[in-house]
Amino acid sequence: MAISCNPPQKEAFPSEPAVRLDLHAIRERGYINALVDNNSISYFIYKGKPMGYEYELLQDLAKHLKVGLKIKVTSGVESAIDQLNKGEGDIIAFPLTINKPRKELVAFTRPHFNTYQVLVQRKPVNWRKLNEDQINASLIRTPSALGGKEIHVIKGTSHAMRIKNLSEEIGTDILVKEDTLNSESESLIRKVSVGEIDYTIADHTMAQVNAAYYPNLDVSTVLSIPQQIAWAVRKNSPELLTEIDDWLLQIKKRPTFMVIYNRYFKSPRTSLIRMKSDYFSYGSNRLSPYDDLIKEGAKKLQWDWRLLAAVVYQESKFNPTEESWAGARGLMQLMPETAKRFGAKNVNDPRQSMNAGVSYLKYLDRYWKKSVPDSVQRLKFILASYNAGLSHILDAKKLLRKYGKDKSVAVWDDNVQYYLLKKSDPGFYRDPVVAAGYCKCEEPVNYIQDVFERYEEYKIHIKDDLFDESAIQSVVTSN
Repeated sequence: MAISCNPPQKEAFPSEPAVRLDLHAIRERGYINALVDNNSISYFIYKGKPMGYEYELLQDLAKHLKVGLKIKVTSGVESAIDQLNKGEGDIIAFPLTINKPRKELVAFTRPHFNTYQVLVQRKPVNWRKLNEDQINASLIRTPSALGGKEIHVIKGTSHAMRIKNLSEEIGTDILVKEDTLNSESESLIRKVSVGEIDYTIADHTMAQVNAAYYPNLDVSTVLSIPQQIAWAVRKNSPELLTEIDDWLLQIKKRPTFMVIYNRYFKSPRTSLIRMKSDYFSYGSNRLSPYDDLIKEGAKKLQWDWRLLAAVVYQESKFNPTEESWAGARGLMQLMPETAKRFGAKNVNDPRQSMNAGVSYLKYLDRYWKKSVPDSVQRLKFILASYNAGLSHILDAKKLLRKYGKDKSVAVWDDNVQYYLLKKSDPGFYRDPVVAAGYCKCEEPVNYIQDVFERYEEYKIHIKDDLFDESAIQSVVTSN
């Protein structure tokens, strides 16, 4: 899976798709492109791990379709519909309310669940000292009481549509303040909590999760009838729509769907712990307790610290006492002899493990620099060597020289990588040029892919204004 972050498009979007790309073409291409909303439920990073309701379901969908998954994070329904119909995504994995105007632009999947819209408002300042009747007396409890009030909504959303219709229904003007497409529904919820605005509207599922984090908010006033929430595809992708609908029917018959749904919508205590964490990407810019150590190491390597963080997570999930089945230990999962060689006497000590791991990565960088001048290719050689050991990668180079004809030993993709994978075949690992013998080498190949994908995820959610990404950007795009 690869992930990128696309800025919202501002031009008017077409009512009909500009491309024709259905399931067959998606399978031939090898991946589905999903447009995901930018909020604390759909997709985020928590303690270094990507999570989210939409994210988990999309992973299951991609497996069902037998394709890879690429994610583009965007803000605003209008922008997402624009990108979908231009072919920049294949599915809008937003919590979309099904309504008539949107049906003219997209094809909705089967509904995921029903929700309804609620008013988000602040409780009185001294609400903790008041009883329930006193609190209710100070709050809006009927839609008719919204006359003359200013409600902030995001332009183009079902919330904006609902408040305009509500104004007609109650026969009194409600002052609608439409925020830009760059706004997010959760940012408006936060503004209500801190007193920047007085009212907004949210789906009750989203509102309940945020009310656990902002206890001064009231989200009990219902403003709509139950509404269906679904994803959407292009209107000219009937095969994809049918397959997604079939998948939804299947997954809802298994415990999987309710486990995922309950994890994000029915576990307020878990949501509160996550949202208050220093390592929750939606409200923080940290990944782990070891970010400072990682940043120090990244400076020595001249890497983006988020890239090194992706390596650390892949190795130990930021657990300094992690031990593998093979005996590798610590944050950087070093074998005892490697740890000792690069200066770590106690590999369970985070600083010693990080310093030794960085020193080993620097050694591998110097080694491969002699024969792999391209920095992107060299990074892949470094990561493969760190994961599988230098000797196995050298064996793959020897096999490439022997059997690869004119292929370059300085190129990883489809060259050295190809022969590394051959090292589980007796016809190759018993070849006289091979020194290190058998290797189940899918692991280092997948390791590189996983590190790149996690790095890309971290770049979306964790900002680092000090690092010039131009030198490393091609790593992700080339992969």
